[in-house]
Amino acid sequence: MPLLGHCQKNPMKIEIRPAEKDDLDAMLAIYNDAIINTTAVYDYQPRSRELQEQWLDTKQVQRWPVFVAHQGVSVVGFGSFGPFRPWPAYQYTVENSLYVDSAHRRKGAGRSLLDSLLQAAQTAGYHAMVAGIDATNEGSLALHRKAGFQLVAHFREVGWKFERWLDLVFMEKLL
Repeated sequence: MPLLGHCQKNPMKIEIRPAEKDDLDAMLAIYNDAIINTTAVYDYQPRSRELQEQWLDTKQVQRWPVFVAHQGVSVVGFGSFGPFRPWPAYQYTVENSLYVDSAHRRKGAGRSLLDSLLQAAQTAGYHAMVAGIDATNEGSLALHRKAGFQLVAHFREVGWKFERWLDLVFMEKLL
């Protein structure tokens, strides 16, 4: 009985690993929840499994990292980075994206994912990482600030979702 109590006080550790095909359904559920219920994604329609699979295939073929955060066998978040802009002069800058299951936010998964993305970008020789974040997404803004990102741009009313205008901010960290 004491062992059970000990486990309840110390939840399972969040671990990060490369995403696999078996993670697609969990990743899709997390992403679609962000589309439907938040302004973290400026999209209106949930993504199909086929599109999510194409996205992962493209990332893997182009050798962009995709990581999942998991506790035990449950995927609780995922993140990746890719090109910031398609022109050659931007080749040393990447843009990140990360999503955490609503039940696991503010419990370390986002920070673990972001740390892994930053390490992968540094190892690959990138110079800067950018994050586009809805201006009202306090959790993501705080996460990026704690990781050393700085606010570099604020675009007013560039998105429209949930019957209101949305502001987009860009944060940047030099690697």
